[in-house]
Amino acid sequence: MSEQPLLNEIKALIKSSGPMPVWRYMELCLMHPRHGYYVSRDPLGREGDFTTAPEVSQMFGELLGLWTASVWKQMGSPQFLRLIEIGPGRGTMMADALRALRVLPPLYQALHIHLVEVNPILRERQSATLANVRNIAWHDSIDEVPEGPSIILANEYFDVLPIHQMIRHEHGWHERVIELDANSRLQFGAAPEPTPRFEVLLPPLVRAAPVGAVFEWRPDGEIMKLATRVRDQDGAALIIDYGHLRSDAGDTFQAIARHTFADPLKAPGQADVTAHVDFQALARAAEDVGARVHGPVTQGDFLKRIGIDTRAAALMQKAAPEVATDISVALKRLTDTGRGGMGSMFKVLGISEPRLTALAGLSDLEQAGET
Repeated sequence: MSEQPLLNEIKALIKSSGPMPVWRYMELCLMHPRHGYYVSRDPLGREGDFTTAPEVSQMFGELLGLWTASVWKQMGSPQFLRLIEIGPGRGTMMADALRALRVLPPLYQALHIHLVEVNPILRERQSATLANVRNIAWHDSIDEVPEGPSIILANEYFDVLPIHQMIRHEHGWHERVIELDANSRLQFGAAPEPTPRFEVLLPPLVRAAPVGAVFEWRPDGEIMKLATRVRDQDGAALIIDYGHLRSDAGDTFQAIARHTFADPLKAPGQADVTAHVDFQALARAAEDVGARVHGPVTQGDFLKRIGIDTRAAALMQKAAPEVATDISVALKRLTDTGRGGMGSMFKVLGISEPRLTALAGLSDLEQAGET
């Protein structure tokens, strides 16, 4: 027990204040100022707990760089552009994107790089990876990024934002909570009283959910910040994450440790706790503030539309046989819809100011290909 200070603290909070909502538990697991998962370690790579698409292959970041160039041209090629990444990991994706953007000197010279990162360990990694990049700044939140035309990249960011879980009982929807069992172990429970009129807010697919069904939702604050920014200041945002296209019932709260699923209540602060992203809810919130929504589409479709097959073929043509095999394996992992593939599990959503009527990879195939 002494080796799990966050577990001890959560138990003490529950004993003193009563059962804890799932969103508060998730928030503490990830962002506790001393013991939170995302403020105390580098979680990425083979030695960490999970691997993101930029760590799978340089192609991912390079193509997002070229996507950025496409949007910049649609914006009228402004002489000043903020390229913002939220949750930039080790800086790998930004480094790959910038390498691709060097082929367009007017854009490269226009760039001011902004990284939104709260983890001091990852900030150090990013600083080393991007040591030769000029006009770069770090921020704790996107609120700190100065105004101006912007392109915002958010890969695997929304899945770690805390969720509310609601569970259906006979007489309504109750907030799901974390409580203590008879042996003082963490377990799921439910608030004793239903949330008044919660069913009025539910998406149509969920209203007929059976007793025992779980519905997850996130507050719209973060997506509305991004949407409002690009609406008012010109630009676009690209959101890539794992999740579902339609709002529906289902329990997706999970923990990942050492590249395998774990009990999310077992070791708070020592595993990555996440939940799937509801892309329909993101799109609805962005449209509600007057931004234009593009997609969502699957990651596999998006990457193929913007040229990953061509890029892979070019890399393999110049590579040694064993390296070419690695490129082929990475291509399959990024785009495949089968077991182990990210192609259909991950979705891509674009948000822009209303005058940008199409974005590469997110509009119809012909238009995206031309872009």
